[in-house]
Amino acid sequence: MFKNLAVAALAAVTLIAGCTTVDPYTGERTPNRTANAAIIGAIGGAAVGTLAGGNDSRNAAVGAAVGAIAGAGVGAYMDAQERKLREQMRNSGVGVTRTAENEITLNMPSDITFDVDRSDIKPQFQSTLASVAQTLREYPSTTVDVAGHADSTGPDAYNQSLSQRRADAVAQSLIANGVQPVRVVAVGFGEARPIADNNTVAGRQANRRVEIKLVGVTS
Repeated sequence: MFKNLAVAALAAVTLIAGCTTVDPYTGERTPNRTANAAIIGAIGGAAVGTLAGGNDSRNAAVGAAVGAIAGAGVGAYMDAQERKLREQMRNSGVGVTRTAENEITLNMPSDITFDVDRSDIKPQFQSTLASVAQTLREYPSTTVDVAGHADSTGPDAYNQSLSQRRADAVAQSLIANGVQPVRVVAVGFGEARPIADNNTVAGRQANRRVEIKLVGVTS
């Protein structure tokens, strides 16, 4: 099913335990590395299997469109992209985490991205997304998975819908700023993937977020 969803999306247009370190740019504690809308509509919330470069058909399409990374060079490619993103996201409130040799995740808390119960991006955050898009254009050989997440307040169905709309909005902004649509998938997970305790105010705030996961496409 997931493969079919990915193919449908492409036809329409074409996610650590361990020690932590302090990010020198954002001040965030992060895991230590060593220890478009047509695609959005076609994929929807069911396309979990296409995320994180997990679908061969999608990877092949991205590789054909923008070129793949030689397998031995993926680490250096992602290193350079990570450095650029950390420089751009300094003092922005966006967390940059290297989660694997070929994977980078940007964590965008909802309080800097959206107003309460809204899915239109705050005007002051548009420039941040434009900066992200700039780097994505410079390093095109990655898939771009945009995942919306909510806390557990309110009905499940509402949280799912809101998280999808927020993921869609971020994905659309990246595409509007020149990121190739074939690279982008947006999925809302609602309250299904918390990263903190929903029983606390701080935990709920942490769970309300959009994550952008970048995965290198290798040849």
